[in-house]
Amino acid sequence: MKTWYYALFVFLGGCSFGILSTFVKLAYSAGFSMAEVTGSQVLFGTLIIWVLTLFTKKVRVSPLQVTKILLGGFPMGLTGILYYHSLETLNASLAIIFLFQFIWIGTLLEWGILKKKPSIVKVISIIILLTGSLLGAGIFTDGLQSMTWQGAAWGMLAATSFSTFLMISSLVEKQVPPIQRSAILSSGAMIVTFLLFPPLFLMDGTTLVGITPFGIILGVFGVVLPPLLFSIGMPHIGPGLGSILTASELPVALFMSAIVLSETVDWIQWAGVILILIGILFSNLHPFSINKEFKKQKE
Repeated sequence: MKTWYYALFVFLGGCSFGILSTFVKLAYSAGFSMAEVTGSQVLFGTLIIWVLTLFTKKVRVSPLQVTKILLGGFPMGLTGILYYHSLETLNASLAIIFLFQFIWIGTLLEWGILKKKPSIVKVISIIILLTGSLLGAGIFTDGLQSMTWQGAAWGMLAATSFSTFLMISSLVEKQVPPIQRSAILSSGAMIVTFLLFPPLFLMDGTTLVGITPFGIILGVFGVVLPPLLFSIGMPHIGPGLGSILTASELPVALFMSAIVLSETVDWIQWAGVILILIGILFSNLHPFSINKEFKKQKE
């Protein structure tokens, strides 16, 4: 499979994450708590991905391998908890700006842990993406008026956790088939979520029925698709370029907030979206970008 196919999988994984903030806001508006939203997401998402494994190829994995993958799912679960905490006090466009910082955090992790110094192309791409993200969130208009330091702190912690998850997706037990690996990762996310927030909503029939539609949507786009797509693409792309590709989540989040939540999106924000897409294209279509960098990693 050509390398750009793997890049497309990671790009689509980022798009999936971009859908989440809109439906989390809708769930909050319907009266559900952060614990109920997060718990239903990991529960339904994990159930769906395990059902899918029944119809796919599987390999025997040792207890040690299972443990490694389960632990790899912990940052995935923590990302949802931390990000949804930030959405309690920040509007969707501002919360995602803080989560968006995973782009440079992921590059720093790759440099510090994997000893892969970022290329000039990657640094330029990150600058373009971060500039576009500030424009896209309307940070230069009225974005800061609704900012809280608590929300900002939760958002930055979510960005760090997400960067860790992206790195793990590119490294841990790459030989395990993607769907099987994703199911175990999702189980790890569910374990850490339920340890922090016991699923009390399961004991209340009314709450369970009401939260189920949100849980299914959030489960598919937050638990099923991202780890699956990252499991396919990240081992071939690497966490640095992978972080850049997952920047697709901000344009999708902005589009969804405009269409579903009827939030006003001005021309400056759309200019930011275009700039983000330019940054993603620059990192992948530049003659010294993804294919040459991937070949260099293999040598």
